[in-house]
Amino acid sequence: MKLKAITVTEASRNFAHTVNQVHYQRAGFVLMKNGRPFAQLVPAGEKVCTGRELAGALARVPLSPAESRAWAKDLAGARRLKPPVDKWQ
Repeated sequence: MKLKAITVTEASRNFAHTVNQVHYQRAGFVLMKNGRPFAQLVPAGEKVCTGRELAGALARVPLSPAESRAWAKDLAGARRLKPPVDKWQ
């Protein structure tokens, strides 16, 4: 889920609308205070995986040498990808 950054002031002025977007549209927000991330507003039960958690999970998966090479090749290719441009913003 992509989180949209909004100020704490904007969230407080439009609190009901913001909460409805989270609930009905499954939107997520990063609340900014003084230009820095302060908190997140995301749907309850939303699954979030940090990079550290992903690395830990992958470390527990036994891979054959061929699978390891294929994984490394796929990862290198993914790192070369550029994010899509959002034409609506």
